[in-house]
Amino acid sequence: MLILECPYCGVKAEETELHAGGEAHLTRHATGSTDDELKFYLFQRKNPKGVHFERWRHVNGCGKWFHAARCTMTLEVFGTYSAQTFEPPKALLSSIKAKRPDWQAT
Repeated sequence: MLILECPYCGVKAEETELHAGGEAHLTRHATGSTDDELKFYLFQRKNPKGVHFERWRHVNGCGKWFHAARCTMTLEVFGTYSAQTFEPPKALLSSIKAKRPDWQAT
């Protein structure tokens, strides 16, 4: 079972208290997008074996969305951070790289 810490309220919650929202850091296209941009947004997702960045919502708590970095093979959680960011924090990327030296951020 995953245990994630909400970066807003600081509560460590089991995944049953949260709601997964898919891949983090997607470019969301709006009105006026090309068909290819919309197709890519709707259907093309990364599904890595290893480190993955995801969106989560603290449903049974503060209700806010946040991002988490975790390993899809071992369920190891590397950290969580605010959803109002365009990329993972450098400290988190350094922490992942220290644990997984062969990992490359994509």
